[in-house]
Amino acid sequence: MLPELAITGAAAGLAAGGYAFAAMWPTSQIFGRVVVAGHDPRQLALTYDDGPNDPWTYKLLEVLANNNVRATFFFIGRFVRQRPEIARAVWNAGHLIGNHTMTHPLLLLQTPARVRHEIEACNQALEDTLGQPVRYFRPPHGARRPDVLATARSLGLTTVLWNAMGRDWKAPSPEAIARRVTRQVNANRSRNRGSNILLHDGGQQGVGQDRASTVTATEALLANYKSQGLSFVTPETWHVGESPMG
Repeated sequence: MLPELAITGAAAGLAAGGYAFAAMWPTSQIFGRVVVAGHDPRQLALTYDDGPNDPWTYKLLEVLANNNVRATFFFIGRFVRQRPEIARAVWNAGHLIGNHTMTHPLLLLQTPARVRHEIEACNQALEDTLGQPVRYFRPPHGARRPDVLATARSLGLTTVLWNAMGRDWKAPSPEAIARRVTRQVNANRSRNRGSNILLHDGGQQGVGQDRASTVTATEALLANYKSQGLSFVTPETWHVGESPMG
């Protein structure tokens, strides 16, 4: 009996681990296709989550403009309602804007009805503010189930994850953020993959989160990779032009 229980427990553990990988690992395609990055290791995408957030979103816009680089911002709908002028400034500067849900819940723990409401409400906030349809979606924490991806698709959204991140939500030093990103970009390049870099211009707790380290790290990353002749793209490039595997 005990060996059978041990086997059953091990199988359950493996199943739970497999589900967690499929649901949370950013490059997993098990629950459905998502855009991660393309197959050109010279291409990088800068993507920022959890804004709009003043003054740091504005400061990032200055850095990006000074470097003539287009980035992607996945905005939380409730912050768009609070700071529509920042969302419009990002859009008017030519950057891509995507849906990051209305309130940033862990979608794995929500009912299908709540999932749909979160995505629809954020779409509405963005489209009311920008006067343009939204085409891209990033689930908070990267968490998704098959029905989350299906709901996004039914609303005309392509889901975008990442394969490099700076863990900047913990407000480490700019140098620590840049080192972490550089290490992961190098690993992606060794596998002949582009890099979709996750950073944050805001924070889910509310408007006003300090992202000074992210702004400084962005400047360093831009200087480093532009000096190497690498190109900065948005996930649109990989969605239209290549397989979404990253």
